[in-house]
Amino acid sequence: MSEDTSWPDMRALKLFGIALPILQAPMAGAGLSALAVAVAEAGGLGAIPCAAIALDQARAEVAAFRARTRRPLNLNFFCHAVPPVDAARLRAWRDRLAPYYAERGVVPPEALGDAGRQPFDAAACAFVEEARPEVVSFHFGLPPADLLARVRAAGAKVIASATTVREARWLAERGVDAVIAQGAEAGGHRGLFLTDDVTTQVGTFALLPQVVDAVGVPVIAAGGIADGRGVAAAFVLGASAVQVGTAYLFCPEASVTPAHRAALRAGGDADTALTNLFSGRPARGIVNRLMREQGPLDPAVPPFPLAGAALAPLRATDAAGDFTSLWSGQARALAVELPAGELTRRLAADGRIALARAAAPG
Repeated sequence: MSEDTSWPDMRALKLFGIALPILQAPMAGAGLSALAVAVAEAGGLGAIPCAAIALDQARAEVAAFRARTRRPLNLNFFCHAVPPVDAARLRAWRDRLAPYYAERGVVPPEALGDAGRQPFDAAACAFVEEARPEVVSFHFGLPPADLLARVRAAGAKVIASATTVREARWLAERGVDAVIAQGAEAGGHRGLFLTDDVTTQVGTFALLPQVVDAVGVPVIAAGGIADGRGVAAAFVLGASAVQVGTAYLFCPEASVTPAHRAALRAGGDADTALTNLFSGRPARGIVNRLMREQGPLDPAVPPFPLAGAALAPLRATDAAGDFTSLWSGQARALAVELPAGELTRRLAADGRIALARAAAPG
């Protein structure tokens, strides 16, 4: 695929070996190899969210990707610390949900201490060494130094999310190849790891230039970017690429539920909120019944990833999306329903047009 030299900063394109500076956000639970292939074939960087699936499934998804394209691939993992099991806190959370169990006629779960999502560990590292992806991305910090060294030795470029300048510097000091500056507008889980204070989280277009000034590696803008104007704005502020999530949820290749897709289509800019109810960690989603009735943020909710087990019986009967996370960023009203490859090309083309207009005299 020929290189496009019309972008102000070419470092991300050269780093990842891609033609267009558009990265598909991994979006755990919303996109697998079909979405990644479509983005990659269009010239962007596709991603598979390994944090949300078992390694056997991740292996199958990578194989499916490689069978359809030879383009670069990003494998994404979480780096959270597994919390100790507080049985009393877990029971209290289940008891709060008891009226919903009764209403839906479901049996409350007995086992509540299953962490579900595991952080990047030796087994995941061995999988990376086997799969040899071109890029590995991390959320919630970085893995231990010995595992990180093995990832690098496998030939992968390493990128990770930062929600503050302090986090960006921390990542750069540990040798990441690029930093993802995740603004507060972004859908899904906040990538924060040096703070747990969501009240001070910074918006993308305030955070981005500060991160660009603070680190020497390429910076990828994430959050609130759903059309070419957002792409152009990110480059004007110093980005080397953009990472797009919510806009890809509208694509037919995205594996979202009918309720999630309907909610995405229905809303606007002011109906998302940060919530910890679904996983125990702050994440931005469309306000639904559980968020309205329980309040979107509650310190009594068990920590990530333990909160989700108590919701499992409710999710199993949840055709309307009342008890299921409906992750979305704040710019989804700007999204259009297109196949993922076409969307990738449009984001880049419209971004170039907007950049040219911004640079034109008068």
